[in-house]
Amino acid sequence: MQKSIIIFVLGIMITLTGCNENRHDNQSPGERVTIVHSLGSAEVPKNPQRVVVLDFSALENLDYLGIKPVGVPKTGLPSHLSKYKDDASVADVGSIVEVNLEKINELQPDLIIMGRRLVEFYDDLSAIAPVIYPTVVGTDDFLEAFASNLNDLREIFGKQEVLDEALAEINSRIEKVKNKAGTYDGKALILLHNRGRFSAYGSGSRFGFIHDVLGLQEAAEGLGTHTHGNPVSSEYVQKVNPDILFIVDRSKVVGNLVLDREQVENQLVQQTTASREGKIFYLNPEYWYLAGGGITSVNAMIDEVDQAF
Repeated sequence: MQKSIIIFVLGIMITLTGCNENRHDNQSPGERVTIVHSLGSAEVPKNPQRVVVLDFSALENLDYLGIKPVGVPKTGLPSHLSKYKDDASVADVGSIVEVNLEKINELQPDLIIMGRRLVEFYDDLSAIAPVIYPTVVGTDDFLEAFASNLNDLREIFGKQEVLDEALAEINSRIEKVKNKAGTYDGKALILLHNRGRFSAYGSGSRFGFIHDVLGLQEAAEGLGTHTHGNPVSSEYVQKVNPDILFIVDRSKVVGNLVLDREQVENQLVQQTTASREGKIFYLNPEYWYLAGGGITSVNAMIDEVDQAF
């Protein structure tokens, strides 16, 4: 009887040990790197194999590097990342504003990359695995933050040559657009459209990339920099009279609504220089609103502003 009990206990111990080894069998043994971010710091294993990505910009970067995550938020997934939508090997962990903590825990990740819309989940996520928080929104220097995020990926995954080339190419393309902007006298206004309402954005804002990085002059200076922008009317747009008008349609990606351009380009907006000269540009909200800080979206954003010239 006693011998049977001993064998039974040993069997349980072997089983538990095996489960624990399976949890870490793909993880780089021993070597870790400290990643410091605006919410804290994390001790991250080098070359983690089970990565949960909760931010579309970060997902762009991992996709660019050929690193496949084990879980992503599939609700609202941008079309340029749609391959993950029906990939059964990649778990659906919710959305970029609300995640399924239980599902993430089941995936047993060794790294979680979090987005800015999930700040309230930081402590809960940190209890599951090391968390890093790359962001470019709300930073004083977009390019510095963008380069820092790529450097964190170098520290974690290596891939230095690929990332250095991507950053160098982006910097080169930015300089070309800045040179065009430097010889252009016109001024630009950025509007977020949402169900018939406008919010204006300027330097230092979530869409300040147009002014702060690419160098276009502001049609309206002194706008607040908070995430939701400055609520404005069509009368305001007419009064500001931008030479270029950039519009990001939030309704398309959040409510899946078809844009009524006649509603946006109403009689007052039609009186602007931008309208008269055919300089109203509808920016892709999947890049500008849902992502905006990854290699893919930044390249696309440069292209979309470049068309204004």
